[in-house]
Amino acid sequence: MKPASNTEGTPWGTVVLLGSLTALGPISIDLYLPSLPAIGADLYASPSQTQATVAAFLAGMGVGQLIYGPASDRLGRKPPILFGIAVYLAATVACGLATTPTMLIAGRFVQALGVSAGSVISRAMVRDRFGHTETARVLSLLLLIMGVAPILAPLGGGLLLAAGGWRMNFWFMAAYGFAVGAAILLRMRESRSAETLAQARGEHPLRAYISLLKERPLVGYALASALNGATLFTYISGSPDLLIKTYGVPPWAFGLVFGLNTAGLIGASQINRRLLRRHTPDRILARSTLVTVGFGVALMFVSVTGVGGQWSVLPLLFCMISSRGFVQGNTMACALNVDLRRSGSISALMGSCGFASGAVASAAAGMLYNGTPGPMAAVMLVASIGAAMAIRFLTRPEIRPADSQP
Repeated sequence: MKPASNTEGTPWGTVVLLGSLTALGPISIDLYLPSLPAIGADLYASPSQTQATVAAFLAGMGVGQLIYGPASDRLGRKPPILFGIAVYLAATVACGLATTPTMLIAGRFVQALGVSAGSVISRAMVRDRFGHTETARVLSLLLLIMGVAPILAPLGGGLLLAAGGWRMNFWFMAAYGFAVGAAILLRMRESRSAETLAQARGEHPLRAYISLLKERPLVGYALASALNGATLFTYISGSPDLLIKTYGVPPWAFGLVFGLNTAGLIGASQINRRLLRRHTPDRILARSTLVTVGFGVALMFVSVTGVGGQWSVLPLLFCMISSRGFVQGNTMACALNVDLRRSGSISALMGSCGFASGAVASAAAGMLYNGTPGPMAAVMLVASIGAAMAIRFLTRPEIRPADSQP
């Protein structure tokens, strides 16, 4: 199957289905965030242990995508997704029944191994159908569809916590996962091309990854995406303690603050869609990563000096999170354009690097947490500088094509 032309109408049915599938990951991360303090109290877990449940999930996402990407090139897109959802459902039930922090951490890791199938394969399916620049637009649109989850999930998680305790979050995840799995089974059509199948059958997955890592631009896009994503995951893991404990935000209102930041991310991604009508993804990346560094410097300054308190920290966090909307889709689209025969493996490599860096960053922020926004700001600043350097020195955007085709 050749990528569709850029003039083809938007396949809204496919976008909604893939958006719902991709949203399973954010729901699994964000829904239970308001419950972290309650989980710590119920399971006698320390703040570092409760944040470890987030880090374990991110680590599982990183490992799982390395498996499902090559599998989707070899076996097709649909079978690995259904298998992953089955694993996800079993692990979600285990999380809901957990009685110790260790059980919950292990359950979250396996839960992520399952949900990672949908995350990595959905991106490959977009590249199966579209050209380079249009892939960036569709990925931005996909972010709009799936972005409803991070806005509503913390709000819903707070309500579920009040209604039936923290375990209700996992029963909701199981119900949603089952519904998505049924929709995939009944509605999804295969999109893997014959060229991708031929490449996958003649090449060991490890050899595919080795070949891809020799592509300097791909390494640059992967590093930029991973490090930029680390800023988001640092915020996700550290925001409950910072907002609820340090700033005194009620658990039910935490979802409002979290949702506002997510709305900024979605809005930025849609502005990115419009910018792509006049600029290449590479050009936007070169500018946006530098802007993110500027926000990171400002956030670090107010965190260390205390100038403005939370009324300075929270707006700058909003800017940092929103700026990801100009990076996420563009790095993925540029990376997928490097080698169209290995789109599943590239999607896996990009996603795995992102979640691995997120796990490291969130764990570091958790270990350094001292009741102030300082550690979170420091991790975010270092990650944003690394992302900008990767784009500047590895991808060489001035020579990258605007829309190459196979």
